[in-house]
Amino acid sequence: MPDGFVLLALLVATLRAAAPLLLAGFGELVAERSGVLNLGVEGMMLVGAAAGFIATVATGQVLLGLMVAALAGMLMALLFGLLTLTLGANQVACGLALTIFGTGLSALIGLPWQGTPIPGLASVIWPGLDAAGPVAQQLMLLDPLLGLALLLPVLVGFFLYRTRSGLILRAVGESHEVAHALGYGVLRVRYAAVLFGGAMAGLAGAYLSLVYTPMWTENMVAGRGWIALALVVFSAWKPVWLAIGALFFGFVTIAQFQAGALGLDVSPHLLSMLPYLATVVVLVLISRDETRRKLNAPAALGKPFTAAG
Repeated sequence: MPDGFVLLALLVATLRAAAPLLLAGFGELVAERSGVLNLGVEGMMLVGAAAGFIATVATGQVLLGLMVAALAGMLMALLFGLLTLTLGANQVACGLALTIFGTGLSALIGLPWQGTPIPGLASVIWPGLDAAGPVAQQLMLLDPLLGLALLLPVLVGFFLYRTRSGLILRAVGESHEVAHALGYGVLRVRYAAVLFGGAMAGLAGAYLSLVYTPMWTENMVAGRGWIALALVVFSAWKPVWLAIGALFFGFVTIAQFQAGALGLDVSPHLLSMLPYLATVVVLVLISRDETRRKLNAPAALGKPFTAAG
């Protein structure tokens, strides 16, 4: 294979591996910028993956499956919002409970479809994908959902730093008391941010079950929700660094397969650890720069809000 084709294939594979991290990560970034810490990303992704897959198999419409996945993620996020924003429950505990609940719920509803393969989104968009040349096949794998994931850094960055609504959201995340005193609906803003995060997590899960590996298998998210959470912290809540981090982890994910394909005598179990090992290394590096983290973290992150203050 020419070197140019190998580089193209590596680039496409990296982008595809990074897509669910971009979707889930930017959803969580918006939520955390509003002052809400939702640790239930993994659970929302799993439910989105299962719901989207079931809807696609039942109707034969991938687009409908993606919409159902986003809705499922939003419903999970709404449950989290009701517990933490309306009832004032602890955000960390509820987020962990949401992941546990999502893991069990997705396994339950997805049980009849376990291991069932379906045509991926690229095959639906491009019916002649299998007959196309190698270069054309790689380009056809750049589906619209991947395009959305790659646009998110620009869209979210523009929203947060160039719009009035983004300024209000960041103000709520920095000081909900001041935002409330100025007449802004703190709970309304936070609910909107949490629901957006849920929709993006649902789409991230659906990307795995409908695009990346078009089938449903139990617990197929495999920790990507936790990596997305780590990326938000790694990026210091900055869209550009979050995008760079997601692409890096996408490359590391692909590297484990490339190492095996090159015939390197490395245990496959060790290679499968690479993305998670990289996460641990990044978190260790982050923890050494406590000042940077504190300066960039939303001041009201994880703090409950009541109208009384």
